[in-house]
Amino acid sequence: MAVPEIALHRLRTQRIAEPRFESVAEVVRHLGAMQAQDYAASVWAIGLRTQSATFVDVDTAVERREIARTWPMRGTLHWVPAEDLRWMVALMAPRAVAKAAARTRQLEIDAEVLSKARALLTGVLSDGPPITRPEAYALFEGHALRPEGQRGIHILQQLAHEGTLCFGPHQGKQPTFVLIDRWLPTAKPKPRDEALAILAATYFTSHGPATVNDFAWWTGLTLADARAAVDSVRGRFESRVVEGREYWQKPVPTGASATNDELHLLPGFDEYILGYQDRSAVLAPEFARLVVPGNNGMFMATVVDGTGEVLGTWQRRVSKGGVTIVANPFPERAIDAARLRAAAARHAGFLGVRLDGVD
Repeated sequence: MAVPEIALHRLRTQRIAEPRFESVAEVVRHLGAMQAQDYAASVWAIGLRTQSATFVDVDTAVERREIARTWPMRGTLHWVPAEDLRWMVALMAPRAVAKAAARTRQLEIDAEVLSKARALLTGVLSDGPPITRPEAYALFEGHALRPEGQRGIHILQQLAHEGTLCFGPHQGKQPTFVLIDRWLPTAKPKPRDEALAILAATYFTSHGPATVNDFAWWTGLTLADARAAVDSVRGRFESRVVEGREYWQKPVPTGASATNDELHLLPGFDEYILGYQDRSAVLAPEFARLVVPGNNGMFMATVVDGTGEVLGTWQRRVSKGGVTIVANPFPERAIDAARLRAAAARHAGFLGVRLDGVD
């Protein structure tokens, strides 16, 4: 296996290339967790891995309680399978809470504040509909819990980290919050070793080829925990050393290395770019600054070809009932117009609008 093969295999294991899934829930179960702080980008990340799902289908999967959005790891929003949310939060969120402790103290969020916020929201949500963020902030404000600045969202995040809240269905453009115990199906806690093994198996099945360091970064767990998790499932995977790094992956079927001519329009923050500590196998280091301008944590949407190489970035211009896709190839990289139009048409279909043009 050479470096170009890593990109190609990831394209397939992440199901960006065929075979894609039939349903939204299948995508999220396969990936295990999908970064989702940008809602519009995250629903397309799910959609592009399906045969023909639309934006509405993702919302429907939330309403059916098949998938859920919360802060399970690294202090960042992710989509997770509804049935796995509790054990994933229990396993990984404590590390994020510990890392955010200084900021939590700075915002004067202590046990008393959280207890009061928990009681208020539980009282409202136990018998009522999901609550929007502005409604939650108004509730806090009315009971002397200051939500100004980032304090309100950090209170909600802490309650999600402890397993009280998660996001519910959108109301228009507004996200809502729900009580996990009322909204999601009940589930037995998983022993820590079992949870680690499930997480490792899911990650290397859906993200491989990947390294133990990639897995540790993705989960936010310690390297010791990551190594123990990989050791517990190593018999189900194969490893290969490339340029001094050991990569783990599911055995590759014969003929699975063939490329195709399909072009892919990935959203910002997609797992294909973001799901690894080392992204150099798919994104040439000299172009990394064009995907993460200023290295500020904001990931641009990317154009990826059938080999798995990132060729450039793209944006969309939305008009009434239509969308125009604008591609920005990297220096000395070309993006084929016909393939771009096909990819753009697929994205327009996901949005349920017409394709006005491709630039």
